[in-house]
Amino acid sequence: MSINVPKISESTFVDWSTGTLSGPGIEEGVKTLGQLEGIFRDREAWRSMAPETEVYRVRYWRPVPDGTTGGVFWGATILYPGRVGDEYFMTHGHFHAIRDRAEIYATVTGTGALLLMDEEGTVTSQEMKPGTVHYMPGNVAHRVVNTGAEPLTFLASWPSDAGHDYGSIKTAGFGKRLVLKDGEPCLV
Repeated sequence: MSINVPKISESTFVDWSTGTLSGPGIEEGVKTLGQLEGIFRDREAWRSMAPETEVYRVRYWRPVPDGTTGGVFWGATILYPGRVGDEYFMTHGHFHAIRDRAEIYATVTGTGALLLMDEEGTVTSQEMKPGTVHYMPGNVAHRVVNTGAEPLTFLASWPSDAGHDYGSIKTAGFGKRLVLKDGEPCLV
């Protein structure tokens, strides 16, 4: 089997101190509170906040087309600090569309937690802080939560054919949530 590697005239660049990606071919997506309807449990608190509030930003590089078997993508996410009620700002969370695909995260700045949920709904948590590297096996949903006072930045690499299944999380939810309780993050 051969993989067609695109000819890229310039390299992309990562600033290892900040996690910032730059260079040709970098794309960007932003998630605001308004786009995360139904993710946070305290709907009244969510409704009282400005819908344009940025929760996280993803910059990513797709050197091969979506769906390419054997290819990989590279990205960086900045998850901002904040809470909706007692629940910390978090990423939407997803399974992969091709469920057996894995992913790797590496924390650059900030503090938080990686929540992992298997298909039976069992949730585990891993601390994220600068230097931690996390492996998400296939068939496991993953979500990141910022529990700190500064942006949580992490790098990611995933198979280019993995796809994202956000719908399962939006419909069935994530088995547990990370909330502020007695001044500390608590998984409930």
